Amino acid sequence: MSAATHPPLTVIILTRDEARHIERCLDSVRAIATRMIVVDSGSRDDTCALASAAGADVVGHEWTNYAQQFNWGLDHAGDNHGWTMRLDADEVVSPELAAAIAAFMASADPGVAGATIDRDMVFLGRRIRWGGMFPTRVIRLWRTGRGRVENRWMDEHVVVGGAVTHIDGTITDINLNSIGWWTAKHNGYATREAIDQLLRAVGPPDTGDMGPEARRKRWIKDNVYARLPLGLRPLLYFLYRYIVLLGILDGWQGLAFHGLQGFWYRFLVDAKIAELQRLMATRGHDLATVVAAEYGYRIEGN
Repeated sequence: MSAATHPPLTVIILTRDEARHIERCLDSVRAIATRMIVVDSGSRDDTCALASAAGADVVGHEWTNYAQQFNWGLDHAGDNHGWTMRLDADEVVSPELAAAIAAFMASADPGVAGATIDRDMVFLGRRIRWGGMFPTRVIRLWRTGRGRVENRWMDEHVVVGGAVTHIDGTITDINLNSIGWWTAKHNGYATREAIDQLLRAVGPPDTGDMGPEARRKRWIKDNVYARLPLGLRPLLYFLYRYIVLLGILDGWQGLAFHGLQGFWYRFLVDAKIAELQRLMATRGHDLATVVAAEYGYRIEGN
């Protein structure tokens, strides 16, 4: 089904140094996208040139966090009708999903504001199927103007105003970078996650519809995981994923993934939370001041 047979679709992709992935990503949605917008935050490789050559509109904007960057892209997209889709540069939309999205947009009930889509991941060449990782069902498509990314530093979801349905098909995360790149990226994620958890401890509750699975996981995170002792909860979470949810069946790649993402990363988050709490107490400064001094982030609008 061609893009002309359904309402307009704007696909927004955030990038920085994604030359390995961006053409593949854009190719996977070219048949259904009316417009592809790449919001780049200072790539030093050929990301922007490759994206432009592939037919995307490329705009630059300084990075703060994912939520603020994506919402900036929404605000500057210039479209006020049709549908909008969120896609990461290292993700690929399957042909079956592309066809299902086109059919959905052409026939969606007027009361439907957004749709969840299943997402899976390939890690070290293996598709991760266990440990509660598949399917991960999140909102990725919504009526333009009816959805935004919630204002969080990490673990952000699209929230929409209106009914949410589901589209069968899969978005697959296939990152081609090294483990060194992955751990460096997750070190940065851990800083943002620590900031977010400290902010949410005194902040307002989440609002908006992010889909049933995301809402359930958020409730567990805020009401169970967050109440467990720092340092102990990553171990318990890893054992739950790897043993109870059968992550062990994902082979040695699964051990690497669940160990790194399910334990190492979350233990690093807890260590950074403890560090920030200690620095606030010993210096007599608030979180924003400490974060600015140690990490160079400006906390505002939370």
